[in-house]
Order: sequence, then C-alpha cells, then structure tokens
Amino acid sequence: MEPTLTDDSGVIERIRTGLGDAVRRRITGEDRDERARQLFEATGPRWFDEDRPIRIVHGDAAMFIGGLAALLLQTLHPAAMAGVARHSDYRHDPWGRLQRTADFLAATTYGPASEAERAVEVVKAIHERVRGVTEDGVVYSAGDPHLLRWVHICEVWSFVAAHRRYGTNRLDTTGYDGYVDDMARIASALGVPAPPRSVQALEDQLRSFRRELRLTEDAREALRFLLLRPPLDMTARPVYGVLAASAVGVLPRWSRRMMHLWPAPMIERVAVQPAGVAVTRALAWAAPPPERREAASATSAS
Repeated sequence: MEPTLTDDSGVIERIRTGLGDAVRRRITGEDRDERARQLFEATGPRWFDEDRPIRIVHGDAAMFIGGLAALLLQTLHPAAMAGVARHSDYRHDPWGRLQRTADFLAATTYGPASEAERAVEVVKAIHERVRGVTEDGVVYSAGDPHLLRWVHICEVWSFVAAHRRYGTNRLDTTGYDGYVDDMARIASALGVPAPPRSVQALEDQLRSFRRELRLTEDAREALRFLLLRPPLDMTARPVYGVLAASAVGVLPRWSRRMMHLWPAPMIERVAVQPAGVAVTRALAWAAPPPERREAASATSAS
C-alpha cells in the first residue's frame, strides 16, 4: 500500500530522513555513522557531563547561524584573515573545512576524553604549519595565543548570540556563563591563555580587539564568498540565504558597519527573525543531534 501523509512511517518520515541525511552528509561527511558511534557510543569519561550548557548549545540548530556569524566576525582581524586566505582551502573545499570544524566541536563536546584530546592535537599540528606575513608586513602564526584568543572569542560570542535569539531551549544568565566557562576548557587545551569564563568577560575581551580590526581585501573576498557566492545549487540557496541573513543579524552592530552590512532593524524583526526561526526549527526536525536521534530510535523500538 502506498504511504499517505497521515502515515507516520510514510511520506513525512521519508522526507525527514532524506533531508536529515542530506544535511548530515554536508556537515559530517560520508563516514558520519561510524564517526557518531566513535563519539557517542564509546565508553569512558567525557570532558563535559550530560547536563552541561555546552551540550545544550552545541546540540541546537541555532549553531548553523552561530557558526556562520563566527566566520563573518573572524574576517575582521587582518592577521587571522591572512592566515585563512593563504593557508585554507575554503574557496575550493568549504564543505571539507566545515566538516573538520564540526568534527572538532563534536569530539570535544560529546566524545570520550581520548577523542577530545586527539582532536585538540590535530588542530595544534595544523596551526604549526600556518605561518606567514601580511601585506602590511606583520608576521602571523595560527598558534599565536593572541590570534587563538580572537578566533575563540568570535566563536563563543557568536554561538551565544545565535542561541539567545534562535535556540530552542534558551538558557538563563547563569547558563550562558556556564557555557562560556565550558568553552574555556577547550580554549585552554588549544593554548588560549586566560580565556573568558563568563559572558561579561567575553564581551570585555571582544571589545579589547576592536582597535586591531579592519576590513582588508582578504576580508572582502571572504565576505563575498560567504554571503554572495556560497557553493550551493539553486535549490539550497534560499535556505542558506535565510541562515546568512540571520547570522548577519546577530553580529555586533559595530562589526556590521565595518563590513558595510548596515543594520535594518524593522526588516530584521519582521522578516529575517521569523524566517530564521522557521529554518532552524525545520533543520532541527530533519537532523536532530545524535543523542536525540538515538533516544528516538530506542523509544520507537520499545
């Protein structure tokens, strides 16, 4: 018998499975099932207990918006952007870069301590190879604690901002402070000295970088790639467009002015935010985090 729209095991579930597989393939790669088993089913101590804020934030679809916002914000530091432009293959293999970042976050957030430590060592080894000189003659190194701090602050600030606006289970002030503190453990392992451990400290450290920031040609090219020329077919671009507009909307206003992405409060409130909520909820429905997928499978099997 042909499945109907009222048949839970029929058309709707097939659509959900298809969309979920497509999203996970883009983010986690072809070996996603085996990698999920290594991280979620392996025994042993973890860096973070199941009730920690980092698991709530990183398991939310708002991370799609937060991750893109972090990339946009990171472009404003000339030395950090020079390292990306000259040593990263983001233009030719953006999905590979996304998959490596997603794997690092999953390993450190959910995986056994041994996997978290291995992921940190892999990143440190990559950083050792990223060295050079900017067009202004400034020597840079990806392992420089100052640049590591910038990247870390951009990520944490963006993840918090996106989760506050688009997260399904939003945290209170104590919860977000706890998230920043959780992320500090990862930052310390990577070599960031005295990372922020509260939202206020995060804001203070982000503010301390402002005098170093500017829009270079490398940054302009990265912004054009991320916002105007994403490597997607035409069917996926509307969804990406909503995510990109939502990411721009959570950025600090001073950073948007530097990028020439002028705020439009009315449009964002009336159009962008509702669309962002709809897209993140749809992504959460189609591709829930592995922990929730496993729980759902166990429930349906019982």
